[in-house]
Amino acid sequence: MRQHRQQRIVWRNAGIAGVHERQDIVIDNRQIAALLAAGEGSGDEVRDCSDYYVSSGWIDLHVHAFPELDPYGDEIDEIGVKQGVTTIVDAGSCGADQIDELAASRSKAKTNLLALLNVSRIGLKRVDELSNMAWIDREQAVHALRRHPDFIVGLKARMSGSVIGENGLKPLKAARELSLETELPLMVHIGSKPPGIEEIVPLLAERDVITHYLNGKKNRLFDDNGKPLPVLVDALERGVQLDVGHGTASFSFEVAEAAKASGVPLHTISTDIYRGNRLNGPVYNLSLVLTKFLHLGYALEEVIAAVTSHAAAWLRRPELGRIQVGDPANLTLYAVAEEKVELVDSEGQRRIAAQRIQAKGAYIHGQFFEC
Repeated sequence: MRQHRQQRIVWRNAGIAGVHERQDIVIDNRQIAALLAAGEGSGDEVRDCSDYYVSSGWIDLHVHAFPELDPYGDEIDEIGVKQGVTTIVDAGSCGADQIDELAASRSKAKTNLLALLNVSRIGLKRVDELSNMAWIDREQAVHALRRHPDFIVGLKARMSGSVIGENGLKPLKAARELSLETELPLMVHIGSKPPGIEEIVPLLAERDVITHYLNGKKNRLFDDNGKPLPVLVDALERGVQLDVGHGTASFSFEVAEAAKASGVPLHTISTDIYRGNRLNGPVYNLSLVLTKFLHLGYALEEVIAAVTSHAAAWLRRPELGRIQVGDPANLTLYAVAEEKVELVDSEGQRRIAAQRIQAKGAYIHGQFFEC
């Protein structure tokens, strides 16, 4: 049977953050076929990108994409390609009990979906999923990992008082043991006490992730003067990664400004998005979260790296975070508009930005999805 040839597509005059000259990106048979000087590419279809930027497809390292869960659930493509995001990582919506269902949902989605396995087998069926140590079932977790080795990229433990009940550090220590056994990193949610941040962070190792690191709660990583706590400084020296995980209650402008002033590195920017904070804020979409960091004074290259190359490196899938000849075409088209926009953090604090990042479309699996 004769196969239909894929169109040769040119993204003409594309601006790539960090690259001085605009380029033509040539896509043939779903792969990056060439990177040429602007105007030199030819193909069956030409997309004029003169007013836009192009990056490798955006990666949101912390979302909730299991729609059956309430309140922490949403449709994959609603928080994926429809927002210009080509890869999302579900951050612990499911434990061993439902991870098979989450994995199966990929077949109906256009967005690339990966997952962190909740160390509690019940996942977010309840919001106190670590309050019963019997729910941290090592054997079931290991079986789940064996079934989905290319889908599960890490483990998730939510270390807030409302989640762990009376268990203190026991859930985190159990998660640490599982991490060592499976050689998968931990993403640890930090929130309200107990336990205190000074107890949690020393248990984290190289490549583990602290998510919600810019939250404004009392149990935070910065002192009253906005300086990073010694446990944070030590963790960074060990190679622990920082993830924004904006969410409904976990991003403070005041803390973010302090982190920027103190030189705390920007690793990955993520949304912690689900249906409620997508529709009602303060998250809405990844573009708006990126705009907040542009407003904070980070260079566009730094902001985009936090959802491309940095996230891809943590996933150990570098091809997701680059535009390189021979790789599958995985691209996000976006604009940086000169317009005022009001930004709101998780505490109701407001800032007025002079520029706005806006996703315009995503290309993945041979299809372009307009935002």
